[in-house]
Amino acid sequence: MTPLLATGLTSSAIVALIVLIGWVRLNPFITLFVVSIGLAMITGMPAPAAISSFEAGMGHVLGHVAGVIAMGTMLGKILAETGGADQIALTISRIAGKKRLSWAMMVIGLLVGLPVFFEVGFVLLIPLAMILSRRNDIALTRLAFPMAAALSVTHAMVPPHPATLLACTAYHANTARTLFWGIVIGTPIAAIAGPVYTRLIVPCLGHVEPSPLEDQFTHARESKKLPSFLLSSFTLLAPVALMLGGAMADFIWSQGSWIYDLLHFLGNMDIALLVATLLSFWLLGSVCGFSRETILRFSNECLAPTATIMLLIGAGGGFGRELIDSGLSHAITDMALNVHVPLIVLAWLLALLVRVATGSATVATTTASGIVGPILATSHSVSPELLVIVTGAGSVGLSLMNDAGFWQMKEYLGMNLKQTLKSWTAIESLIAVLGLMICWPLSWFIH
Repeated sequence: MTPLLATGLTSSAIVALIVLIGWVRLNPFITLFVVSIGLAMITGMPAPAAISSFEAGMGHVLGHVAGVIAMGTMLGKILAETGGADQIALTISRIAGKKRLSWAMMVIGLLVGLPVFFEVGFVLLIPLAMILSRRNDIALTRLAFPMAAALSVTHAMVPPHPATLLACTAYHANTARTLFWGIVIGTPIAAIAGPVYTRLIVPCLGHVEPSPLEDQFTHARESKKLPSFLLSSFTLLAPVALMLGGAMADFIWSQGSWIYDLLHFLGNMDIALLVATLLSFWLLGSVCGFSRETILRFSNECLAPTATIMLLIGAGGGFGRELIDSGLSHAITDMALNVHVPLIVLAWLLALLVRVATGSATVATTTASGIVGPILATSHSVSPELLVIVTGAGSVGLSLMNDAGFWQMKEYLGMNLKQTLKSWTAIESLIAVLGLMICWPLSWFIH
């Protein structure tokens, strides 16, 4: 297959995703399934092989992330129900003071966003933003936008989020170094897209109607007895600390020693989240007086909303596998190497295109890294860690009506469609552009 034909077929598949999801309003999972199978058969793959390829890709991806999603969601649920997330946020806010609340909310978003998905982190923290907005007589949007921008940055660029970890696997990137660069690059991006841009855009939005949920959240949370800040922070940051401990073991202890093996075991992403989740059940649950039956109910009921996330992640993996097994990815790889397409730009553009098509940053990262990974394996021209971060940056650009976060922002903040496009879509696009603008020059010096 010629590179030109492969590029045309792949581009047509992405356009088909955009049309079917954005205009026809077909379910994203069904769309990814249909387009993946159709694309494989057009390239000449037999129908049984096309189906097997999709299933293999879906199973491979879910095998890596299903446990992470489940345990991360449970951890977020316990932090929400016990008030641990509120305690972290309220303590930092008291330290920051009224004039720096938007910056405090950015810091809170960066911390709380580490172990949870954007949608979960937003639900955890929006009640706090409403409480602080009412207590300090500040527009809710001034606090919610910096918080949401920080959550989006951590979701896209910083391990241990499943999509970032999958990109680390695809690019053979070092997880600890990716975490380091994700924080170094992501923090100024969150600052510009969050507090700085919020200061400019909020006056341009006009009047925003208060959300009907505001009264419920403010009354419900003000009377809750919260666990200590130290205990809440310890539980929240435990998985990150364990993962960093596993990475540091390579530099401190010799391979094969018992402590080396123990730290690597505890630093595994699944084990780290398992330990943190069990700690939250025991520590936070006992402090708040929850019974074992209540903890069980919380951990069971929070899993239902993850079904759609898992299906979309799996479908994105199936789509990427079809591109590889059909030979399209190899042909695109040859073309990119021949015409010297900057790999860092290619990864960013692919992630952005899939993001527009599916509305999911996780699917965008998974799909783009599946395409670009084989190119990196043959060229070694870019730092794998920077490639992970720039792929994540592209995956959050252009949040539109097929993005769950778009509707969360609109409904919780009481904005209309125009206000949401002007504010949230612009914030997400700013994160994407800044990610490329920072990572591309850095890639000239870091390999």
